[in-house]
Amino acid sequence: MPGRSLHAAAVLLLVILKQQPSSPAPLNGSKWTYFGPDGEKNWSKNYPSCGGLLQSPIDLHGDILQYNASLGPLAFQGYNASANQPFILTNNGHSVKLKLPKDMQIQGLGARYNASQLHLHWGDRNDPHGSEHTIGGKHFAAELHIVYYNSDLYPNASIASDKPEGLAVLAVLIEMGSSNPSYDKIFSHLPDVKYKGQEVHIPGFSIEELLPERPEQYYRYKGSLTTPPCHPSVLWTVFRNPVQVSRAQLVKLEEGLYCTNVDDPSPIEMVNNFRQVQKFDERLVYVSFQQGIALSVALAGVLGICIVLAVSVWLFRRKKSSKKSDNKGVIYKPATTQESEAHA
Repeated sequence: MPGRSLHAAAVLLLVILKQQPSSPAPLNGSKWTYFGPDGEKNWSKNYPSCGGLLQSPIDLHGDILQYNASLGPLAFQGYNASANQPFILTNNGHSVKLKLPKDMQIQGLGARYNASQLHLHWGDRNDPHGSEHTIGGKHFAAELHIVYYNSDLYPNASIASDKPEGLAVLAVLIEMGSSNPSYDKIFSHLPDVKYKGQEVHIPGFSIEELLPERPEQYYRYKGSLTTPPCHPSVLWTVFRNPVQVSRAQLVKLEEGLYCTNVDDPSPIEMVNNFRQVQKFDERLVYVSFQQGIALSVALAGVLGICIVLAVSVWLFRRKKSSKKSDNKGVIYKPATTQESEAHA
C-alpha cells in the first residue's frame, strides 16, 4: 500500500511539472556586463556564439561594400500608433527597451517580420561616441535598434533568436546636433526607469518618426545579436543617413540611468553600453545606393580618361611644334655701312 501511494504521488508530481508553463531563455542572456569579469572580452566563455562567426557590429568601409540593385525601399506597416495605445518602456540593466506591438511589420525582406522591441546604445558624457556600427572607422554618438522576428517561420522573438533568418534589425545612427522632438517621446520618460527592473507606460507614437531621412539608402549584411548570446541570426539594415539629437538629449541617456536596482548599495551608471566592432572576414556588405561607391569608381574612370587625353594632346602639340622649328631655317641679312660702323 505505501508503495502504491508513493507511485501515485510521483505520477501527480510529474503531471504538475508538465503543466507548468515554460519560460523562454531571455534574449540578452542571464549574467553579463560590458566591463569587468563578465565583460565583453569574456562573453564567449558562457556564450560560445559570441566568439563565433558572423558577429556584429562591424565597420562599414569601402573595401567591403558592393552595390546591389535589387535592394529596394522598405515598407513600414502599423507604425502610426495612437497616444491611447501605450508602449511599455523598461530598464533591463543593459539598456532601455521599448516593447512594440506585433502589428508593426516591415516588408521588403523576403518574408514577413513583426516588431518585437527597440533599444539604444550610447557612450558617456566625456566621450559621446557610443554607436555600435561605425562608418569608415567613425563612431556616432549613439545607435537605435528596432528588432523584428520572422513571423512567417516563428511564433515570437525568443524562439526566433537562434534560428536561421530568425531576426531582422533596423539600425539608426545618431549624431549630436539639433534637438529632436520625436526622440523626446522616449527620452522624457527615462527618469521613470532610472534603475534596473523599473518600467513605465508611455503614450504611443509613430515609430517611423525615429527613422532618418531617405530610409531607402541603407547597408545590408548578415550578422548577429550584439549582446549575449550573440546568435548569428540577424539580417541587418543600417541606414546610411544619421538622425540628430541635441547634447541635452544625449545627457539624459548618459547620466540618468543605472545598471543596478534601486536599493543596490553600489549603484553602477549605465554608460558605454556598446560592443566593439567585430572582424568581417570574407563577407560583403550590400548597399542600396550608388553614390560614393559605383559612382566614385565611374568618376575615377572618367578622371583617368581625361588625364590620358590631356597627356596625348600635350605630346601631339609638342611634336607638331618641334617639326615647325626644324623647317623654319635661318635667314641672313647683309649688314649696311651704318650697322658695320656701329659695331666696329
